Amino acid sequence: MYFPRKIDSYLKKWKSELPLKPLLLRGARQVGKSSAVREFAKEFDCYIEVNLELDRDIRALFDSGLPVDEIVRRLSLMRGVPVIEGRTLLFIDEIQASQAAIHALWAFKEKLGNLHVIAAGSLLEFALRKMTSFGVGRIKSLFMYPFSFDEFLTACGHAAWVDEKRKVAGEPLFDALHHNLVEAFRTFLIVGGMPECVAHWVVHRDYLRVGEIQADLIQTYFDDFSKYGDKIDPQVLRATLMSVARQIGGKFVYSENLEGIRGEKIKAALDLLVAAGLVVPVLHTSANGLPLGAEVNLKFSKYHFMDSGLLLKTLGLNLPKGDQPAARLLPMTATELVNKGEVSEMMAGLELLKYAEPFARHDLFYWCNLNRSANAEVDYVIERGMKVTPLEVKSGTKGSMKSLRYLMELKGITSAVRSSLENFARLGDIEIVPLYALSNLIDVNMVR
Repeated sequence: MYFPRKIDSYLKKWKSELPLKPLLLRGARQVGKSSAVREFAKEFDCYIEVNLELDRDIRALFDSGLPVDEIVRRLSLMRGVPVIEGRTLLFIDEIQASQAAIHALWAFKEKLGNLHVIAAGSLLEFALRKMTSFGVGRIKSLFMYPFSFDEFLTACGHAAWVDEKRKVAGEPLFDALHHNLVEAFRTFLIVGGMPECVAHWVVHRDYLRVGEIQADLIQTYFDDFSKYGDKIDPQVLRATLMSVARQIGGKFVYSENLEGIRGEKIKAALDLLVAAGLVVPVLHTSANGLPLGAEVNLKFSKYHFMDSGLLLKTLGLNLPKGDQPAARLLPMTATELVNKGEVSEMMAGLELLKYAEPFARHDLFYWCNLNRSANAEVDYVIERGMKVTPLEVKSGTKGSMKSLRYLMELKGITSAVRSSLENFARLGDIEIVPLYALSNLIDVNMVR
């Protein structure tokens, strides 16, 4: 079962680009890269898929040092599929298993310039970090994440809801649709965006089974830690990931739950977890102007878990069998298990990344007052309409905007956004955008 993803439209666009470049599909394990390619393969007359981790003969072919045109000729013979430029798609999965195969991508543009080649890998980022240079100008990259809320709604059969909320121009949605979207967003917070979890939820609506799938995914990530590098103890990686889960929403403190582990080891573990896509950094910006990354203070970094469902499972959320309303499990007016404000804040940041253009790995930024004379913090600072725009996240329908106002006055900012479970509205120079409609803040392709 395949559900439409945002990446689909970018793959179709790449198909007709000139000059054509080999494509690297990048992202964490199990976010749907291979499934998206297989669905895209329906656009071609012929399709060859190889897995360099599972097929040693194919890996040896790439490692042989043969020219790429000869490698492709032999692949065609081995698989019994013709390779015709413009009509055949070649998918090289788990390409990180062969440095030679990664290097071979560079030659495809020169020797087989009209052959559509896509590569992906679960630990690809680690292989790329070991390379002194990497096909600048010869290879195109697209980054994938777990399902966004818009993709989740579409998978659940509510594409019309996506269309309707995207059309909003200042006026609130009618109450029935607003309440449905709030409830769906709460469900999405629990289920998360991992494709296997979404697929099971769409068919069975069973939180218990979704939780079992989440546990299996988390164990898969833990099992991968031994592959991250021979200089990092897998137990340090696991402890660091657990510490990230427990510190969601706040400045990451190295000593928190990581007693006895040296700071340099924790930093190295964080770097690897970021490279693997399991955690997402949120950087402190001065918010003085664009680009936001020009003035960052790395000493005040936060880290988000890659997926809300995996986060809650990691923290020990055990769900009952069935599909009882999510509001009973995670009432947004309570602070059980974890602070829901912090989870909502994380969800908002992940949504912003998912709706951004996928051509690069984007950064998230927040602001806090480093002057102790005034305690103020704003969850996100984004670029919107070529302007610095503060974004404050609230988990319910109420909450102070003192920090938001303070930052606006301090930096001379004329507009801001508050995101919560409220309906669309405007409070003077502050726009109210529901958590379920963060895609409205970014010019994105509609999910179809």
